[in-house]
Amino acid sequence: MKKTVAVPALLLVVSAGLAAAFWTDLPTRFGWESTKANDLTLYGNVDIRQVQLGFRVSGRIAGMKVEEGDAVHQGQTLATLDAGPYEDSMHAAEAQVAALKATLDKLIAGPRPAEIEQARAVHEERTAELQLAQQAFDRARQLRPSDAISQADLDQAAANRAAATARLASARESLRLLEEGSRPEDIAVARANLEAAEASFAGARTALADTELKAPADAIVLSRVREPGAIISPSDTVYVLSLAQPVWIRTYIAEPMLGLIHPGMQVEVHSDSAPGKPYRGRIGFISPVAEFTPKSVETPELRTDLVYRLRVIVDNADPGLRQGMPVTVRIPATGQTE
Repeated sequence: MKKTVAVPALLLVVSAGLAAAFWTDLPTRFGWESTKANDLTLYGNVDIRQVQLGFRVSGRIAGMKVEEGDAVHQGQTLATLDAGPYEDSMHAAEAQVAALKATLDKLIAGPRPAEIEQARAVHEERTAELQLAQQAFDRARQLRPSDAISQADLDQAAANRAAATARLASARESLRLLEEGSRPEDIAVARANLEAAEASFAGARTALADTELKAPADAIVLSRVREPGAIISPSDTVYVLSLAQPVWIRTYIAEPMLGLIHPGMQVEVHSDSAPGKPYRGRIGFISPVAEFTPKSVETPELRTDLVYRLRVIVDNADPGLRQGMPVTVRIPATGQTE
């Protein structure tokens, strides 16, 4: 019975010793070191954003203004397209806007006073014609019983009176329409047509501006993909740039060490090419998801260990930090947030 109790106790002691050895040796296995009590040293790589640039419109490349390796600044023109077709489209859209604006102004202003006076004069003329036709009909009706005129003459007088009445009614309505001015519905349609034309003009102007390819930020030209004369579409890449900012350090840390760090903590970044020139940085991101140690940076023995990815933002980056460069990140125990 004593042997049965001793065996589990022995196994418990051995397991505790192995666990203590594992956690004690963990920072060394991953390359994490402590230069002082609770100070932490991580190893990672420089991560710089790259951007593939292309035109938003299609066309023929007229000029390529920078070469590979050139430093460019934000807003600098890198390439241009033949702008002729887009200038023509913009001028046509501009003319359409002017025509529709004139139509809208005409409807809002309504008829000219001279037009109203002309319609009033026509109305008066038609009134006089009706009076004359009425008098002729009255005389014919009085003369018909004595056979002084024929029935045909009386019928003709009645027809003339009816025609004069219709012409007067038409003139009256024409005058009323002019005096009322334009219909609100017609003005609304004209205004909508003008707004659509203005939108088309704005689109044509934007398309013309898009014939110039500009740098989105300060950067270095990595690749010059096209040459003048090439016909391109909006999906084609013309330049590839490496942005000057932001510069990040990608590194990893195991779960037992997470309590030593937090976002905003100040760090130092050291490169092998300039060991005496540390860069200032801060922890900007701690992944909430664990992942296996990347195969590209660790030995096969460590690939099955779960770690968390860190992003360190370098505040005073310069050209000395290049994409993929290995660096050392030192996190002091007294690191403070900004």
